[in-house]
Amino acid sequence: MAAERLGTPALGVMTEAFVDAAEAMAGALGDSAYGFAVIPHPVSSATDAGLRARAEATLHQLSAQLGVQPKSV
Repeated sequence: MAAERLGTPALGVMTEAFVDAAEAMAGALGDSAYGFAVIPHPVSSATDAGLRARAEATLHQLSAQLGVQPKSV
């Protein structure tokens, strides 16, 4: 959100474990409707296939927020 306020387009990605904190922070910063992609937690122990699946899911969620068709990673 800070980057966007400075004129730099940005999109947020959050793991499931931190959704409540991200929503609280967005509200505290004045944008309780701020959208972000949510992926499974944890990321650090994911296999290559798991990371690819998370990347695909993230791409689809962020593309939907932008109103564009996603491309495959």
